[in-house]
Amino acid sequence: MNNPFIETTVAAGLQAEQDLLASVCQGEIEHGLLLWRPTDRALVMPRRMSRLPDFDLATQALADSGWPILLRESGGEPVPQSSATVNIALVYAQPRNDIDRDRIENAYLRLCQPICDVLIELGGNASLGEVDGAFCDGRYNVNLDGRKMVGTAQRWRQSQGGQRPVVLAHGALLLDDEREAMVESVNRFNQICGQDQRVRANSHIALHEAFPGADVLAPLVKAYQDILSGF
Repeated sequence: MNNPFIETTVAAGLQAEQDLLASVCQGEIEHGLLLWRPTDRALVMPRRMSRLPDFDLATQALADSGWPILLRESGGEPVPQSSATVNIALVYAQPRNDIDRDRIENAYLRLCQPICDVLIELGGNASLGEVDGAFCDGRYNVNLDGRKMVGTAQRWRQSQGGQRPVVLAHGALLLDDEREAMVESVNRFNQICGQDQRVRANSHIALHEAFPGADVLAPLVKAYQDILSGF
């Protein structure tokens, strides 16, 4: 498997994930792995949020402050993307021995466990679960010392011919500290659009805050490639 890491714009990175998902669904490849780091900034959110009151006003205000809004097809809440973030996209058809009722949990664990293993190897306290005050909070956050470091999501599609469902399991890992600016962008959007939620910078932590200079990408790539090769 070639080096799956690229640096690209947020819009191009999101499209690359969709292209990878389509390639697996169409049977062009068996599975895929993509790690990408943005070269610009954006606040990415579900398309449904474009129906919020004052969304157009928020779009202009966020663009003026350096956080243009991009829409995605999946659910969740606004997520800031910048060069401080590394995105992980793991794409594969559901293994035949996976039980349907467990497929969502299995996909999250395949994505999250390698990250937890790397953090533990570095000496950190890794866990999964919600964190009060985190943006786009969820049960499968990867947390370091009780603070959110990785947000996760999934997207499922049917393979061509309907033989097996295909999943894109996505993680957004905060590599460097841009917490204050990220939280400010989310809170400003929510305020303009009349949303009650407010998030806090100290609910998050960047990997390099805890482990300056640590290289986690190489061991993560190997771990994910080992997982995919086992299907």
